[in-house]
Amino acid sequence: MSARVVLITGGSRGIGAAVSRAAAEEGFRVAINYASRSEPAEKLVAEIEAAGGKAIALKGDVSRNDDVVAMFDAAEKALGPVTAVVNNAGITGKSSPLAKADPAVIRECIDINVTGAIYVAREAARRMLPRKSGIIVNLSSAASSLGSPGEYVWYAASKGAIDSLTIGLSKELAIHGIRVNAVQPGMVETEIHALSSEDAGRVERIRPMIPMQRIGKPEEIADAVMYLLGDRSSYVTGAILRVSGGR
Repeated sequence: MSARVVLITGGSRGIGAAVSRAAAEEGFRVAINYASRSEPAEKLVAEIEAAGGKAIALKGDVSRNDDVVAMFDAAEKALGPVTAVVNNAGITGKSSPLAKADPAVIRECIDINVTGAIYVAREAARRMLPRKSGIIVNLSSAASSLGSPGEYVWYAASKGAIDSLTIGLSKELAIHGIRVNAVQPGMVETEIHALSSEDAGRVERIRPMIPMQRIGKPEEIADAVMYLLGDRSSYVTGAILRVSGGR
């Protein structure tokens, strides 16, 4: 059996880190992409390898196509052909009504969340097509249908684009043996609320709106991603799996 190799963008923290750990536990060789902070990625690599897995850390800005190509090259040189991709890298930008949002914040969010995800999916498709096999899992958000009014409607719009990317690309690649699906997390306890949105109180503010009345764990999102990366979802493509506690 050939090695299963997964490239996870934004794979060193939050949901990405949970997916990296879960993938390693399932026997994947894991390429963990990070944008700027190497320490969390290197620490996670050491953790995975201490448990008997194989992992590498790869610096790269997904909004730069040259960086994306270089990441795939480095992953394949170190681990073998990339058989799966988790398109996870993303930011929200500082929380605010749209009318008060800094255009630079909006541009950065779209560059990473939309353009970056498309670059990554494109490069994955280019490499998977000759092999006629592969799996792409995109990380969307419940915000794509909720809209995030008063907080970051530009982020919600970026995740709506991810849903469209998933649907269109799944139809384009299905005949070639490549499956494309997405996971839509709801409110999950990660650093993104404090670091990206600068709204550390958002988690508790949203909690009463969740039918299950609790916040999700990164590991619960990772479980959904692993289902879509596995053989049990072999007839699933173009699906958008919502994991949001009912919200």
